Amino acid sequence: MARIQNTQGFLRGNGNCKNTYFYKKSQVIYDLTFFFAHKFLSSRDRTVDQMIQAARSGKQNFVEGMADGVTSTEMQIKLLNVGKSSLLELREDYEDYLRTRNLAIWDNSHPRYSAMVTYCKYHNDLPYYQPFFTKWTAEELSNVALTLIHQTDKMMESYLTKLETFFVKNGGIKEAMAKARLQNKRTR
Repeated sequence: MARIQNTQGFLRGNGNCKNTYFYKKSQVIYDLTFFFAHKFLSSRDRTVDQMIQAARSGKQNFVEGMADGVTSTEMQIKLLNVGKSSLLELREDYEDYLRTRNLAIWDNSHPRYSAMVTYCKYHNDLPYYQPFFTKWTAEELSNVALTLIHQTDKMMESYLTKLETFFVKNGGIKEAMAKARLQNKRTR
């Protein structure tokens, strides 16, 4: 069977999100959460599965949303927002963990806050974090996770706004397909 070529340009991109900063950060968040949940929570605690599933849902919905974005901006927006929402759910779990154990949620008055935010801002790949998983305390791991979640959330807000603008300007796949079809008819 011959390969179908897209000469009209209505398919958008290749759907690969593995090089996006939000995906890379979500991968760190997932691995960090997996380690955190198994190290600092009781295996009988329902929160273990919930935290891991929220982290996984964030990452996996970013993958699926970007893949669906090749043909459907609507589905892309929906799935990316599900991923974003899952990470916000995870943020609540980390904040609950810290609060219920009287551990600090670092803010800009904490002496390590600025260095942590800067580190997380410029380091997006898992190898920058993995060596610390076994060294950091629950408070440190939680605050790094919260920072990564916050940064990913801000990236997603910006990206979703761009997608919204794109959709309003260009429409969805049906409009793009109709335009390509009309253009093809004119060039015959």
